[in-house]
Amino acid sequence: MASQPAHERARLLHDIADGIAAEQEQLAYLLAQENGKPITQTRGEVAAAIRIFNGLAGEATRVFGRQIPLDAVPGLEKHLAVTIREPLGVVAALVPFNYPVELYAHKAGAALAAGNAVIVQPPQKCPLALHRIAEIVNNAGAPEHAHQLVNGGPEISQGLAESAKIAAISLTGSTRAGKEIAKRAGLKKVLLELGGNDALIVCADADIERAAEAVVLGRLARGNGQICCAVKRVYVQDPVHDEFVDALLAQTAKLVVGDQLDERTDVGPLITESAAEQVEQAVQQLKSDGAKERTNGKRRNAFFEPAVLTDVPTNSSAFNDEIFGPVAPVARFKEPEDATRMASESPYGLQAAVWTRDISRAFTMARQLDVGGVIVNGSTALRAENLPFGGTKDTGGYREGIHDTVADLTSQKTIIVMDAFQ
Repeated sequence: MASQPAHERARLLHDIADGIAAEQEQLAYLLAQENGKPITQTRGEVAAAIRIFNGLAGEATRVFGRQIPLDAVPGLEKHLAVTIREPLGVVAALVPFNYPVELYAHKAGAALAAGNAVIVQPPQKCPLALHRIAEIVNNAGAPEHAHQLVNGGPEISQGLAESAKIAAISLTGSTRAGKEIAKRAGLKKVLLELGGNDALIVCADADIERAAEAVVLGRLARGNGQICCAVKRVYVQDPVHDEFVDALLAQTAKLVVGDQLDERTDVGPLITESAAEQVEQAVQQLKSDGAKERTNGKRRNAFFEPAVLTDVPTNSSAFNDEIFGPVAPVARFKEPEDATRMASESPYGLQAAVWTRDISRAFTMARQLDVGGVIVNGSTALRAENLPFGGTKDTGGYREGIHDTVADLTSQKTIIVMDAFQ
C-alpha cells in the first residue's frame, strides 16, 4: 500500500464506493437483518459509506507537506526545510455493532487513503455486511493482504492493540473498551471515539414541537436508540416543561415498533436480548430513584418500547450513565447556566444540543458546554463525514472525519537541504 501513488489510492477508493453502490439495496437489507435497525435507516448508512469512500478518495490526493522558512532562525537563512507525510504501516480498525458499515468506511477507508494496510475487526454480533464489503474491496484491486478482516471478541482487539506490528489502532466503542485498548497499546497511536451521554437543552423561547421532534428522531427512532451521539438526557426550562412533555408524548405515541424489514417500522429490535435487558434495568433504576414513566416502556425479547420519563432526579446514576436504547429521560432547569453546568458535569463529552431563538444565548451556552460538538436547534444525533467528530473527557479526546483522520494516520518527516540558496 505504501508504494501506491496517490492517484492509484484515489482510484481504489472510488472503485470501492462504486462497488458498494452497485449492491446498496442488498447491503442495506443484509445489515438490517443482522443489526436490527430499520431498513429505511440502513439504506442511509450504506449511502453514507459510499460518500465517505468517495470523499476519502479526494483526501488521498491531498496528503500535503509544508515548506518551512528557515530564515526565521538566524544563521539558517540559506537552508531549506520541507515536510512530507508518510503512511504509518498497519492500522487496526475496531468497528462497533451500531453503525458498522459507516464507521468501517471512516476507519478502513482513511487508512487506505493514507497508504496504510488495514486489519479490520468487524463487530462480533453483526459481521456479515462487512465481509461482503471486504470482497468488494478485493475486487476493486487492493494490493494483496493490504485489507484483511479478522473475526472474534475482546481477545482479538486486545491482541491487535498489543502487537508490535500494528502502528495505530482506531476504535469506536465503549469507554471501558477504549481504556483497555489504550492500556495495552503502549506507545502506538490510538484513536478513540468512545461513549456519550449527550444532553439536549430546551430553553423557554424554543420551538417546542420541533425540539420534541429532535428528541424523538435523535433518540427514540434513530438506530433503535443505540447511538453514541443520541439524545440521552433532556433538560427543559420550567416555564415550558409541561408543554414540551405533552409534545414529546404525542409524537412518541406515533412510533411503530416492529420488524426492521418493514418499511413502516421506526424502531426495531436491539442488537441482543441482553442489551434490551440492560435498558430495562436502567429504566427501573430511574423509576426507583423517583422518575415517573410516562409511556409503556416495556421489553419484549430484544424489543424495547420507546420510553419517556419525567421528574428525573439529575443525581440518578442511571441518568448520568449511558443508556444504549430508546429511552428519553426529562429533567427540569431554572436558568440556562444551570443546564450547561449539569450537562457538563457528565464524565462524557461527545455532543450537546441547545434549543433557543436567541443566537447570543446559543453561542454563550455552546462555549460553556464541555463537549466536542454543539448543535443549535437540532438533535445531537448528527454526524457529517466532513466534520470532526468526537468529544472530551471519557469520550476519548479524538476527532474523526475524512479531513482529519487521513492526516492522523500518517507520520510527518522533516527534510532539510543545506545551502539550498546562494
